[in-house]
Amino acid sequence: MRTLLILSKQRAFPAAIEHAVELSRYQLIIKEDLRSAEPLLSRGAIDAILLDLDLTDANSARLIEQVRDAAPDSPLIVISANTQWEWEEDAYLLGVAHVIAKPIRAKLLNNLLERVFQGPPPALPEAMDQPIGGQRLSARSNPTNPNINFDSLEALRKFSGVLTHSLDPQTLLRDFLLLLREIIGVNRAAVFLRSPGSLFGSAPQDHDDRWLRSACAIGLEQSFLEHFALNLTTGLGAYLRKHGRIVRSTSAEAQASPEITREFHLLGGCVAIPILDREALLGVAILDERLTGGRYENEELSLLFHMLEEVGLAIRNSWLHDRLQNSHSMLEGILANLGTACVVVGSNLAVLHANASARRILLAENPDKTHLEFTDLPQELGSKVFTVIKTNVPITSFKYQHPALPEQSYFITISPFQTAMAAGADAALLIIENITSLERAKRLELEASSLRLITTMAEHLAHEIGNSVVPLSTHQQLLTTASLNDEEFRASLSEALGSGVKRITRLANQMMFLARGKTDFGDQVRVNELIDEAFREAYLYHNGAPPDFNIADNTEKLTVAGDQKALRHAFSEVLLNALQATQGEAKKIGVSVTGAGTNGNRVVDIEIRDAGVGFTPEAAVRGPEPFYSTRNVGLGLGLTVTRKIIEDHKGRVEIAPTAAKGSSIVRITLPLSDQN
Repeated sequence: MRTLLILSKQRAFPAAIEHAVELSRYQLIIKEDLRSAEPLLSRGAIDAILLDLDLTDANSARLIEQVRDAAPDSPLIVISANTQWEWEEDAYLLGVAHVIAKPIRAKLLNNLLERVFQGPPPALPEAMDQPIGGQRLSARSNPTNPNINFDSLEALRKFSGVLTHSLDPQTLLRDFLLLLREIIGVNRAAVFLRSPGSLFGSAPQDHDDRWLRSACAIGLEQSFLEHFALNLTTGLGAYLRKHGRIVRSTSAEAQASPEITREFHLLGGCVAIPILDREALLGVAILDERLTGGRYENEELSLLFHMLEEVGLAIRNSWLHDRLQNSHSMLEGILANLGTACVVVGSNLAVLHANASARRILLAENPDKTHLEFTDLPQELGSKVFTVIKTNVPITSFKYQHPALPEQSYFITISPFQTAMAAGADAALLIIENITSLERAKRLELEASSLRLITTMAEHLAHEIGNSVVPLSTHQQLLTTASLNDEEFRASLSEALGSGVKRITRLANQMMFLARGKTDFGDQVRVNELIDEAFREAYLYHNGAPPDFNIADNTEKLTVAGDQKALRHAFSEVLLNALQATQGEAKKIGVSVTGAGTNGNRVVDIEIRDAGVGFTPEAAVRGPEPFYSTRNVGLGLGLTVTRKIIEDHKGRVEIAPTAAKGSSIVRITLPLSDQN
């Protein structure tokens, strides 16, 4: 992988380069000026330079000279928006490889980069023999074994002291590298690590997890390490990820790979040790030779490998701890900012968490108190929380009013929490949701709905009563001119009075049964007699010829318990609809009565069928709605009253939509009395 240095003071220019080049082949380092890039250029860490520069005056030539002096072996490509031919010619004379005009064309730029890198690679700078900063410490020898330069037991003792910083990776790595300098005299060392998100699958979608970046180093400039990284797809990163073993700079594998050789030279290292967590490659440690110039023995490197494995496990655990801590902090922040009150109570009845809303509600009687305790919970809530913790069973949510806040309404939910290995609940979550506004809105909606219903009912009642009074009013006016001895007038008056009284009587009965709150179950009513009485009552309100009415009852004399008058009215409404729907000479209304169910749960099914046009799907659904009617006369309350009376008797009404015209079906189910 090649490293490209982009020199530009414009933010849009590096972004354009990122979109143009293949990021899988090039690492981009962006700098605004040459001075900030000098640590990279002095080490030969740059393969090519892309310079954003207008070739219009002598200043452009001076800047090109400065870049060539800082990196004489790195190819220089100038990308210019304004170019004059004489200054472009000077640029080529000063050593510029190519001059490209803006806007940047991706295909052209990638082709030029391939041409630039076809030649021999730039010479690598000689590794610096002297350490950069730090103190030279003499290595300590073990007289019993001259091949090992430190006592293993004391090294392990000191290493165990380093692991006390296992939750602080930065301090852990710094102390570990200083320990290596002390016990084996390492000159320079650097540790490169993967990002935590790449290991735990929590990295953003646009995050590139191929890189291992510097986490800690001794003897190396930080300004250089900020812009240097190993890659898991090439060089040392790829080799150690694949093989998982130590590699020396003098080994055949390293010498055969230009990328590995280059990375060893840039870092001044002689050995690379993988940092594993016993599952995957976590990072890489690059070590220089000893302060005295000596090389490391295999036994030393083997021990370092195992020590770094322990370090890797400690770093992984610290990342897991940070991840858990961040999740905990995020959850705590979410709970703290919720408008809903949340309280977490531990198994020892200690309050583990209480957000501001919970403290505001539960400490209403003691507002100066800042910390919520279990004893601050009202007795009703505290006892339920205690029960949930002990039984590990959630309770059914319920409404609640706090004694100190009687004007507020709350909805309570209490749930247990249990870890995988726990025998019982570890904690309980108490959620107190303020539903005062919701309850108020429901009441307002109910009041508005009731007002709309009253308005609609008043309009329909006024219309129905008006229609009933019109014939009476007409005959009243005729009384001044007509004689009561006139047989025709007397018959007309009698008919008008009878029709008006029946309509108003039916209307009064409907209002009475709709307004009735309780049902009297004292009457034992025979079903066949009830239907017969209901038909006669319905026929009183019908002016047509009598239909062919038939009750098919092949069962024993079934009885139901209830209010006989109310039940008779309910069935009369259905039968009156059947009478009104039946047209022509073939007027037939059939009723079938059947018993169903087993002892203790027996019911009677009554099916009323007429020879009308049938119910449409809409009429079958909306039929029981108040004031719904397909006829031009009447209030549309008949089936509404029927449904209320039947449901008050613990029954149900079903209207069957008719696919083909010629029949309307209404089914009524009622529970049988104990006398059957």
